[in-house]
Amino acid sequence: LSIEEKVGQMTQIQVGQVIGCDGKLNETAVEYWIGKWKVGSFLETPGNHGGEFSWYSPKNFADITDSIQQIALKTGPKLPIIWGLDSVRGANYVKGGTIFPSGTSTAATFNQQLAYEAGRITAKDTRAAGVHWAFGPVLDLSVNKLWSRTYENFGEDPYLSSQMSAASVKGLQGDYKNDRSRVAACMKHFIGYGYPFDGSDRANRHISTHELLEYYVPPFQAAIDAGSATAMESYGVVSGEAVMLSHYYLTQLLRKQLGFEGMLVTDWAEINSQADIYATAQNRSHATQIALQRTSVDMSMVADDESFMQATVEFVKKGIISEARLDESVARILQLKKDLGLFDTPFADRSLAETVGSLQDIETARDTARESITLLKNYNGMLPLSKSDKVLFIGPTLNSTRYMGGGWNVHWQGPSDEEGDTVYQGFGDTVIKGVEQVTGTIPKYMKAVDINGTSFIDIDKVIAAAKGVDKIVIGLGEYTYAENLGNINELLLPQKQLDLVAMVASKAKKPIAVVLIEGRPRRLGNVPKIADAILDAYLPGAYGGLPIAEILYGNVNPSGRLPITYPATEAQASSTIWQSSYVDYSPQWPFGYGLGYSKLVYSNLTLSSNTLKMGTPITAKVTVTNHGPYFQKEVVQLYTRQKFRVGYAPDLYRLRAFEKVNLDVGESKTITMKLAAE
Repeated sequence: LSIEEKVGQMTQIQVGQVIGCDGKLNETAVEYWIGKWKVGSFLETPGNHGGEFSWYSPKNFADITDSIQQIALKTGPKLPIIWGLDSVRGANYVKGGTIFPSGTSTAATFNQQLAYEAGRITAKDTRAAGVHWAFGPVLDLSVNKLWSRTYENFGEDPYLSSQMSAASVKGLQGDYKNDRSRVAACMKHFIGYGYPFDGSDRANRHISTHELLEYYVPPFQAAIDAGSATAMESYGVVSGEAVMLSHYYLTQLLRKQLGFEGMLVTDWAEINSQADIYATAQNRSHATQIALQRTSVDMSMVADDESFMQATVEFVKKGIISEARLDESVARILQLKKDLGLFDTPFADRSLAETVGSLQDIETARDTARESITLLKNYNGMLPLSKSDKVLFIGPTLNSTRYMGGGWNVHWQGPSDEEGDTVYQGFGDTVIKGVEQVTGTIPKYMKAVDINGTSFIDIDKVIAAAKGVDKIVIGLGEYTYAENLGNINELLLPQKQLDLVAMVASKAKKPIAVVLIEGRPRRLGNVPKIADAILDAYLPGAYGGLPIAEILYGNVNPSGRLPITYPATEAQASSTIWQSSYVDYSPQWPFGYGLGYSKLVYSNLTLSSNTLKMGTPITAKVTVTNHGPYFQKEVVQLYTRQKFRVGYAPDLYRLRAFEKVNLDVGESKTITMKLAAE
């Protein structure tokens, strides 16, 4: 390959650059990027960039990817392109693809098999569109709960995230070097992205090296050990150092210490952002030079222009960057393309489209929601509801598919206000539809307040209706968002949403259950005191309505556990279960918390030894009994804490093991867990 062809392989361009004003593929533009600049990779969905369809079906998407592939095979270096896509919760950009619950929801199941299944289905539906590479799993620890990307990750805990990380990678990839229904996984964002100091996306993260290694690295190590084919570096800076330009983070730590041998891609325009946003380079050309000299980055997600290619070619021809440096990255890129079968079968397997959105896939997504939804309060057994109860359902989230989906759902920011739920065309449900399915009757529903909490809607009629029922269910939550457009200044939910609960409670004087549909743990004011029952459904995905209804009516016993610490105050936004033990930990609800409808009793806790030494693991045993009245899935969790740690503050608690077990009424099981010194 020529220098220009090698640099082209290291470049990724977003699909909007080849979509014409009419929304169709502009083949002249494709020939420009591949013929002139030798580009080897594209990303994104046309639906986010002016394409003729708002949501691309597998066929329509594959028509785009195959057309570009045909041009690539006869133009420039005549090499197949590799296509990347943010399939982060199912193939969320492929019409009809099953949109799964968010990462936080999946973590709340404490069930690794469900993370695996989500990955497997995501891969199949993504590959149906002619896309070979999924930008997931997302492995940042959700430390600052203000952060707009909290919901994308597997929670705040290193161990839980590591378990879900490995399962997700295995689900996405499987035997990807032979199985053409699988994709290359991309563990992201390396490293430390989830602790922005003020909660805003991309803000500086103040993380010491020992904390980085102890808490933030393990999920990535688990992904590497599971064979993640690719990685994506993180936006922004850690302790003042730009990750994108860091030899330590992207060469020493990632490659040498953790042993990652796969292909490393930048996040969106992140090399250019060193000059454009962070002021960590003099200009874009300077940023390109430093990135190539200091780090092991292989591909630049330039996204929108020729800057990376122009600068890199010039640097190599002047001897500033060696051609051997290009060879190192191009070798990894071409190996990835070979592993994915692109030299033999570069086009979409159209038969996979027949399986997209299958009933089995939808049921798997619903099972994930069922096992994730977390019961946080249930005063006097207000839940489950009885089918004979006269119930009023109010609140903006109960009759909406898109609010259950959140961001990265049809579009980057989720469906627009103009699209609403119509964009789904039946590929989803709502809580209200779920209630109708469970009860066999049409529920009484009133919106009562808008999602942003700017105004009440027919509030006098709502109060009057509330007085005439037995029980009330109120849905609260968030508007859809992703990345910086989801930045907030406080965790408190919109005040009028909270006022609605207080007003209905004071005037109707009926039992109230609150259902939270939210991407991050929003503070609830006095709602925890006012409401009789509280369910956190997180972002349960497009098919989350039926599982919520099933739990409300007792068809399913809730078994989700919080994968994050739920703050009670703004000051607790960054509280975690593993924070220093001397710091007060009094959140609204702690990590790992969750209730069920059955009475469970733990007994006979034993340890095989009172001494834990390196090389000599011990076992812990405990018996769990379900005294009913419902079948229960129970998450048994094992934590440790140190009395002291020389020179460093010990953790409050560290999750070391967990197991989810099924218990029939009256059944007892003894759980055995191994604990080893690391």
